[in-house]
Amino acid sequence: MLLEPLTVCPAAQEIHRLIRREIAPHLPEFARCHSTAELRAHAVYQALEPAIRKVLETPDTGDFAPAQAPAKPRYRILAWNIERGIELDGQLEAFRSHQYLKSCDVLLLTEADVGMARSGNRAVAQTLARELGLDYAFVPCYLNLAKGAGVENDAPGENDLGLHGNAILSRYPICNVRPIHLKNGRDKMAGREKRLGGQTAIAAEIEFPNYRLTAASVHLDAQSTQRHRRDQMQDVLDAIGAQSPVILGGDWNTTTYNSSRAFAAILGFWLRVFLGVDNVIDNHYLHPYHRFEKELFALLEQRGFDYRNSNRIGEYTISYSVDDQRTRQNLGEWVPAFCFPFIRWSLRHHGGKCPLKIDWFAARGLRCENPAVIHDVREGRAVPLSDHDAIGVDVVVLARV
Repeated sequence: MLLEPLTVCPAAQEIHRLIRREIAPHLPEFARCHSTAELRAHAVYQALEPAIRKVLETPDTGDFAPAQAPAKPRYRILAWNIERGIELDGQLEAFRSHQYLKSCDVLLLTEADVGMARSGNRAVAQTLARELGLDYAFVPCYLNLAKGAGVENDAPGENDLGLHGNAILSRYPICNVRPIHLKNGRDKMAGREKRLGGQTAIAAEIEFPNYRLTAASVHLDAQSTQRHRRDQMQDVLDAIGAQSPVILGGDWNTTTYNSSRAFAAILGFWLRVFLGVDNVIDNHYLHPYHRFEKELFALLEQRGFDYRNSNRIGEYTISYSVDDQRTRQNLGEWVPAFCFPFIRWSLRHHGGKCPLKIDWFAARGLRCENPAVIHDVREGRAVPLSDHDAIGVDVVVLARV
């Protein structure tokens, strides 16, 4: 399924034409480059770089809300890594019928595709907004040169636009949308999943009838060091500035690992085995602020952000299973095969599953209540709606604007 031009904002229509007519014909030759340095030395890339920069810096916005939603004494915020939107139809059904999801006022979504074969070449955030009657804003992170990672490369067809990014959806008006570009944790042209661009958070103001807040959907790099994730969060906080109230939400990849290189991740794995698997799961994977990701969470608190009262502390939001073929194939692109028997051995007392808490909220100038982790979007289903659980929190209106 391709995008329907009449449902796309004029700025996005121009971007889509730019990709299809000027950039896409050259993506195969770009994909033959083995590093960003090699790519930047390519004469055709140099000529197209302004157009590529325009693609990656232009938000896509739209208003599908039928009418102004009423004022409330509190508003429910959801953050969810929707895993590209591969299970978009099931996600739509869940937003319509799931008791918690259908009550949410603002959605902070990470990993949303536009024109990727793996998600049916649909505009995921726009489709959700159109079908649910919401306003939306999307910013691209990457212009993809491949169909994805792991099993995604087996998706039928080819990419139409090849965009992937983050989004905010809301029952209420979204204003002052801006991308926050983050530095890459590793060279995005050095592996099989070649991409132009880098992680990009999206920030905007949500105009409730009786309240106004800044919201940001933030996805930090998975294949990076702990320090790099901290530095990416600092870039987000610097861009947000001193204003309040603010809520940040998303997939922060606080795995506790230096995953910038396979060798570093393997060494980190053995360190955790020596520390004791039960100890690491209970005190680090579920509480990454204790040691391995301490700098990131300390930075948030230094900047006046509260994460302790806006999250279910100690509750996992993702669980890796060594027997899941999809997980194994995805990890297998950069983790050597000989590691998997050791991983299975280390988790033998945990059913081969490893829980982690990597999805978070942080709030400043807000009163947050009733944090939740919605496990049943993933667990107990023949086909999980995502590889992440959704998280939610209620924001209490403290004063009128």
